[in-house]
Amino acid sequence: MRPTPVSPSDPETSRNAPAPVHLEVRQGYAVITLNRPEKLNSFNNLLHVQLRQAIAEAGAAPGVAAVLLTGAGRGFCAGQDLAERDLRDGVPPPDLGDSLDRLYNPLIRQLRALPKPVVCAVNGIAAGAGASLALACDIVLAARSASFIQAFCRIGLLPDSGATWTLPRLVGDARARALALLGERISAQQAADWGMIWRCVEDEQLLAQAEALCSGFAAAPARSLAAIKQALNASAGNSLDAQLDLERDLQQQLGYSADYREGVQAFLGKRVPQFKGC
Repeated sequence: MRPTPVSPSDPETSRNAPAPVHLEVRQGYAVITLNRPEKLNSFNNLLHVQLRQAIAEAGAAPGVAAVLLTGAGRGFCAGQDLAERDLRDGVPPPDLGDSLDRLYNPLIRQLRALPKPVVCAVNGIAAGAGASLALACDIVLAARSASFIQAFCRIGLLPDSGATWTLPRLVGDARARALALLGERISAQQAADWGMIWRCVEDEQLLAQAEALCSGFAAAPARSLAAIKQALNASAGNSLDAQLDLERDLQQQLGYSADYREGVQAFLGKRVPQFKGC
């Protein structure tokens, strides 16, 4: 199936430029492609609107078990399109807190709360909020030529879109501080070695491996995957006692499911399970 643009909410903008997000529903999973390649898929308001709409549509689609997020062209996402910030002398400065409240923070929350696995295929640069977007996904694969950079300090800002929460948990406090304070670029291989991402793969294998992961999720028990995400998301703010209680409650629910029965019967019968998502 060919990718289709998500319908923009701003028809005036849509007449002048291609849709900045494509959503393609395949057999068992959806592919969301950031589509501003001439701007390294940097964020503008319309991309925000369409990306959130695409995530919502993929999340609601009953035949979609996982989401693959990637970028068109030679980069994944270069963060905010700074050309859209009017910082000329005499012009009131933008309210960046409002921008985060309206656009970036709801996007990250939506992505993390999606009860389906999100696989990110990072092609090329993932910078600023683009890096934060990638790291908010569940499994991140990056092409060997890809790189990550939190360059906020170079323009007088601090990492946002969850980066100051995500980075210390992925790479540890010392590395997170250095990445944020120095604004140095790191390679995909280094990101994998540090545990920032799941895997660095050869460029020509990036999409194939990401698609294979999503196809695998399409055959997996959906309620189990959703519960795993819920438990992992809650773990950062929970005490051990609270997390044990949450695991108990979720496991109790899963134990009543038809998929659990099918999984055990398939294991004992030495056959491939046929999960139904119930």
